[in-house]
Amino acid sequence: MTAFSAAKQLGASDYQAIRKQSEALCVSLSAEDMQAQSMADASPVKWHLAHTSWFFETFILLKQCKNYRVFNAAFAHLFNSYYESAGTRHARPQRGLLTRPSLEQVYAYRRYVDEHMLQLLDRGQLESKRCQLVLETGLHHEMQHQELLLTDVLHLFSCNPLYEAVFEAHDNSSAAAPALTFIKRNAGMYKVGHEQGGFAYDNEGPAHDVYLPAHKLANRLVTNAEWQAFIDDKGYEQPLLWLSDAWARCQREKWQAPLYWHKQDDQWFQFGLDGLQVLDADAPVCHVSYYEAEAFARWAGKRLPKEHELESVSQEQPVSGNLAESRHWRPQPAKLEQPGIQQLWGDVWEWTQSSYMPYPGFRAEQGALGEYNGKFMINQLVLKGGSCVTPAAQLRPSYRNFFYPFHRWQFMGLRLAEDM
Repeated sequence: MTAFSAAKQLGASDYQAIRKQSEALCVSLSAEDMQAQSMADASPVKWHLAHTSWFFETFILLKQCKNYRVFNAAFAHLFNSYYESAGTRHARPQRGLLTRPSLEQVYAYRRYVDEHMLQLLDRGQLESKRCQLVLETGLHHEMQHQELLLTDVLHLFSCNPLYEAVFEAHDNSSAAAPALTFIKRNAGMYKVGHEQGGFAYDNEGPAHDVYLPAHKLANRLVTNAEWQAFIDDKGYEQPLLWLSDAWARCQREKWQAPLYWHKQDDQWFQFGLDGLQVLDADAPVCHVSYYEAEAFARWAGKRLPKEHELESVSQEQPVSGNLAESRHWRPQPAKLEQPGIQQLWGDVWEWTQSSYMPYPGFRAEQGALGEYNGKFMINQLVLKGGSCVTPAAQLRPSYRNFFYPFHRWQFMGLRLAEDM
């Protein structure tokens, strides 16, 4: 098995479809929206659009086209993200200071890269397995940035007291969520990780067997109402519920509720891509850190799942749910009439208690692509399942998202588990 695994022969139509999806997400944004940055962890929309073009230019066009001339030599420095072996880069916290190139120049850059990529694809010059692999990696990389684009612009808009919407609000009214129950999962050996067939990143393999003791998983995600009960019970004020680093962060940043929650006249509201809305009590709680999720689980007398507990059960269900294609832009309540374990795909990324570490026999991809995942395998935790802004084609049971335990600006929530 190669470190990354390609799924199929890709052509011009596949490339164009993903690239157009990125630009379609920006239709409702102004030039000012697309050039602003709200925090060091985020990037301007303009930067995302340029960086994904830089990926194709750097890793395909410059290697496959002898006569290719870069659009602008300075862009290699401006739009490199973290690929140290690919050259110098502009510091991430300062991306919002890039008033130049203009948005028009960035779109011109995308058109220039697309023109040359489509020529390559039409001529069938990416037929080798290695070239196809880099192309497919680039398209999955672009889907990741479609999600990041939305989470970054959500944080940007949240910093404006006007609380304007990015997208039109949907009618999210629904029946009550089903009661919280726990479903037994038998002890045994489970095959986890990516096997041959279909695309996957290097951090998803090699496939291997793990033993999972008998355990129970909640039938649905933790809801806003349940989180509000945690708040009302002074959960954010009880140090015995929190890990040491977690309590220090909670106190330093004065956490009192999930990110984007606002209390007005004794009523909770939640800001989202569709603006400021009354908090839906039955929808999954969202924008909570691992630190908060772990404290909540301890308060509830439960624990967070292990990554392979979620992976093993998600293997039994196709990728389907409240994902980016649904265009709800918010987590949705579980279905009252649906039995079994729900919400494994979409709504929110689910925190696990599993450290983001290499699998047995892991070997990072050679060259610059080896910097994609492996070098981040320290001090981060795994999340599973995708969110309401994750493209469905990006997901599979073996997919491993990872963030630091204090991060909360992504669509992050939790499911409870318990030992038998």
